[in-house]
Amino acid sequence: MEARGWDAVDVVFVTGDAYVDHYSFAMALLGRVLEHEGFRVGILSQPDWRSAAPWRTFGRPRLFFAVSAGNMDSMINHYTANRKVRNDDAYSPGGAIGLRPDRATIPYCQRAREAFPGVPVLAGGVEASLRRLAHYDYWSDRVRPSILLDSKADLLAYGMGEETIVAVARRLREGGTLRDCRDLRGVAWATGASERPPGGDAVVPLPSHEEVRDSKDAFLAMARLAHRETSPFNARTLVQPHGARTVVVNPPCLPVSRERMDFYYGLPYTRRAHPSYRAPIPAFEMIRDSVTIMRGCFGGCTFCSITAHQGRTIQSRSKESVLSELRTMAADPEFRGVVSDIGGPTANMYRMRCTRPEVEAVCRRLSCVHPVVCRLLGTGHGPLVDLMRSARKVEGIRKVFVASGIRMDLARLSPEYMRELTAHHVSGRLKVAPEHVDPGVLERMKKPRHPTFEDFAEKFEEGSLAAGKPQQLVPYFIASHPGSDLAAMIDLAVFLKRRGYRPDQVQDFIPAPHDLATAMYHTGRDPETGRPVAVAKGMRDRRLQRALLQFFKPENWFEVREALLRAGRRDLIGSGRDALIPEKAPREAPMPRLAEAAKPRLASLRSTRRRGWSGKASATQPQSSAPASSTTTISSGRRV
Repeated sequence: MEARGWDAVDVVFVTGDAYVDHYSFAMALLGRVLEHEGFRVGILSQPDWRSAAPWRTFGRPRLFFAVSAGNMDSMINHYTANRKVRNDDAYSPGGAIGLRPDRATIPYCQRAREAFPGVPVLAGGVEASLRRLAHYDYWSDRVRPSILLDSKADLLAYGMGEETIVAVARRLREGGTLRDCRDLRGVAWATGASERPPGGDAVVPLPSHEEVRDSKDAFLAMARLAHRETSPFNARTLVQPHGARTVVVNPPCLPVSRERMDFYYGLPYTRRAHPSYRAPIPAFEMIRDSVTIMRGCFGGCTFCSITAHQGRTIQSRSKESVLSELRTMAADPEFRGVVSDIGGPTANMYRMRCTRPEVEAVCRRLSCVHPVVCRLLGTGHGPLVDLMRSARKVEGIRKVFVASGIRMDLARLSPEYMRELTAHHVSGRLKVAPEHVDPGVLERMKKPRHPTFEDFAEKFEEGSLAAGKPQQLVPYFIASHPGSDLAAMIDLAVFLKRRGYRPDQVQDFIPAPHDLATAMYHTGRDPETGRPVAVAKGMRDRRLQRALLQFFKPENWFEVREALLRAGRRDLIGSGRDALIPEKAPREAPMPRLAEAAKPRLASLRSTRRRGWSGKASATQPQSSAPASSTTTISSGRRV
């Protein structure tokens, strides 16, 4: 601050992520946008939330605190699908865990109020977006109220937030309050106890928090109504009572123009992590040589949160903007000439849009590609193919790969794209996400039917052979998704064996707040039809489904056998062509169980050694844990 001649900052941006000056990190993107508008921004990364002291680092902000848990919901960041603590945090230096609290938005907002009472607090980010209404929380197994009330934030911004945060900053600079920002799109706010909520035809009342907490019928009604009000072109205001107060969710922000997208992604990012870090940030290492060309997704998958945060409308950068970024990367001495990914939430939705704006203005479909690809959707891959070809010609660029998820039902419609992809943009293995093979499960997911994957795989193989390249598909599948029972998972396991697929990694379904699949998990019913849905809730059931995806591993023999016997599929045990496991347990099979049984005794021995043999604390035992690290920056990324 002294180096810049600042006596105070306008906005303090608090985030649960390490500071990286790259547009993939929200604090950098929003900080740069505010800086361009003339605001002074201080960024407080991963502060120690056990005290309000870090919130006083920059002094009292002139305008407001902006609070975000980070690029992920903090509970998904912290815990696995089995509710166990993860071993690393990709958004922390060295992958260190413990540098942000659970449900980080809540303590971050509360510390901001404690540090400087009276300073407005604006909550935002993925966590706030997904929890803006009453929601089912998988980790506590209960329906929680809107995070707006739990955090005591004055206003909540949902979605990507660039236009919203600038509009809020401008109004407060002009002497307004956050109450004066209640008319903005993309915000949620709460009425006072004696204040009447909005009403009329442009307002959709939702069942109250108390009703959705106590009644699964009410929860289903809320999920159905809320998801039908997500189009920026026709969404209405949502109101949901919470006791004596009401949470009001305004319609989402309108899609940003191509010019604004170019502006956001063309700001002067240093593309570096904060210089104070002594260890790399894993999430940045993964994306540092990638290029984002678009945002949004019209797929509408029920288990995915992209649409809830980025919107259904595709918003793309211009070809010139993308090529300019590639030239900047190529000029970096540390760049080795290989672009690891050119894509976004999906690899091949670039510049795709409804061809009839008058229909788009009234359409309320949750997916443009399910159950079939809409005939009004512009699915041409021409602009994307042209961009990919131009990217390869940039001086200093040797390879441009595609690592973002490919929408197979769209890609297979374009022979030109498939030829371009297989000939030039696959690093040897291409990840795709068919997710399942069972028609009922795929219907619950809003994913294409299994023949779509088979057709794509055939075209991919043909293209790879024509290009003379020995390339492989790496399909991803999900275990324990609503609708998936043991019979469905066994069918998937048989398919994997027949095709010779052996997944190295397995995705377990995690019920994220706000998702339609989460409503199915919580209620056991489909929000759109009301019909019953099979749900694997017990940890034992989830482990069996997971084991079936890796039936070939000796350590999974016991679980796979139990699953097959439960389902009456003894025919898949033995030496038959489709048999998943042998009749007798492999020598390695008992080892995981023995290790699991030994854990309590090992833990007891370790505890005894820490206490010392006398039972008292030893002299070398630490008496308290080290505080979480904190990084403070201004929007240029310099150390304060």
